[in-house]
Amino acid sequence: MADLWLDLVAAFGETFQMVGIATLFSIIGGLPLGFLIYVTSRHLFWQNRFIYLTGSILVNIIRSIPFVILLVMLLPLTQYLLGNTIGPIAASVPLSVAAIAFYARLVDGALREVDPGIIEAAKAFGASPLRIICTVLLPEAMAGLLRGLTITLVSLIGYSAMAGIVGGGGVGDLAIRFGYYRYETNVMIITVVALIILVQIVQVLGDWLAQRADRRGRG
Repeated sequence: MADLWLDLVAAFGETFQMVGIATLFSIIGGLPLGFLIYVTSRHLFWQNRFIYLTGSILVNIIRSIPFVILLVMLLPLTQYLLGNTIGPIAASVPLSVAAIAFYARLVDGALREVDPGIIEAAKAFGASPLRIICTVLLPEAMAGLLRGLTITLVSLIGYSAMAGIVGGGGVGDLAIRFGYYRYETNVMIITVVALIILVQIVQVLGDWLAQRADRRGRG
């Protein structure tokens, strides 16, 4: 039993590593991509239909591919970038690609919920596009952005479990090796319960942060 707990701790460490890297890239890549899709859409400053359609179609294509298939499709890219396809770092590559596309669409949705009248007022006062983004769009959409990040993080936890299929490690790999191949049901139950607890913690924390940001924005 002691060995099981050690394996579980190691597996969760790998899961945190995968999810942490993918979440970081979802913010670094997904946030600006979502803003780019929003500000280049019609009737807004920086209108550019080509960039809007290119970004929007690319995001839709990635989001429409089931993650298990995306995981396998990106193995050559992972091999090219890292020189191997095994382990949590390697699994972070397809996770990051999926996270960027997923969060970019949620960012675009959160920005579209901002009252257009506020943007028009800022433009009427002569605010530059960059100033509108930093002082109007970002604060007004902060609650939605945090909710979107929470949804992304919860989804990544589920996606990371699939990474065990291709040797990515983590909780999914532990569940497959012990719970499926060795028919150790107790391992499967423990990993599922642990994942449920982890997701609940992430969801509650994300909702709390979003509520605080919403109050601050309304205030």
